[in-house]
Amino acid sequence: MILSIESSCDDSALAITRIADHTLLHHSKISQELEHAHYGGVVPELASRLHATALPRLLEGAKPYLNDLKAVAITTQPGLAVTLNEGLMMAKTLAVFQKLPLIPVHHLKGHIYSLFIDKPTRFPMLVILISGGHTMVLRVQAIDDMEILATSMDDSVGEAFDKTAKMMGLGYPGGPIIEKLALEGDEERFDLPVPLRNSPLIAFSLSGLKNAVRLVVEKLGGHETMTYQDQCDLAASFQLAIKRHLIQKTKKLFGTEPIRDVALVGGASANLYLRDAFEALCTQHGKTLHVAPLEYCADNAAMIGRYGIDAYRQSLFEDPHTVTITPNRKLQQGGHL
Repeated sequence: MILSIESSCDDSALAITRIADHTLLHHSKISQELEHAHYGGVVPELASRLHATALPRLLEGAKPYLNDLKAVAITTQPGLAVTLNEGLMMAKTLAVFQKLPLIPVHHLKGHIYSLFIDKPTRFPMLVILISGGHTMVLRVQAIDDMEILATSMDDSVGEAFDKTAKMMGLGYPGGPIIEKLALEGDEERFDLPVPLRNSPLIAFSLSGLKNAVRLVVEKLGGHETMTYQDQCDLAASFQLAIKRHLIQKTKKLFGTEPIRDVALVGGASANLYLRDAFEALCTQHGKTLHVAPLEYCADNAAMIGRYGIDAYRQSLFEDPHTVTITPNRKLQQGGHL
């Protein structure tokens, strides 16, 4: 069995996964959303303190499995330095005390492996990753061969949802709120720009769209004077612009990528409106769309453990005495995870 820990941002999570058949035996998670909602976003120092109390509680719940562990998997990059360190300290202690190999995990690779919780690995795959911190498309050939084909020039999809919700005077996290309001909105009411619509670049950019939302809110007199229908219509129009942007750029990649299996992963992939759009795109191009279960789209330890199984089989270990975190490594088109 592998014990896995996730603490890269504002979710404390711990899982136990059986190596032989990829079965998830135990998963527990403590979210910090309510604590950070008051500030409209994640406060790193607060997140660190909350991890320090939550992770030991989660470990207590996994006690029945501790004597049967073969390895410990831990997210070491990317993320908030102070929160990554909380998880790493626990992982190091367990690895040293129980003489277990330590598996460092790239958080974004974890999101890709959320597709394979309780399932065998399936590569090659073209992966669209949309989360709170990243927006990118990757060609994934193997656990150690994940090439970035396109990435964001500024804000991520999840970040754009959160900031739009904040400008509209809504809560945090913004994604689920925007998606719910959009169900009752007229997506054609506000003519928001589709980023990079006329650009040949295969890349993503959401800062201009975010600014367009700000101008609409100001024109409506500020979020304090917006009606409920204003909120619904703006949410729907914003979501439409996001969809058109993502689909347009992904469609261009489909023209050059022969891989038939396509995946949509990351926290923002839980948006059903976006899922439906990618399902339609894949059907149009004769490709098959794969998505993670909704409960494993956001940050979790099950995906870290599932990556850990494949890493364990290839002995991708690091010395627990010297392993470190890498909070902010620049990810660029043409690079690899």
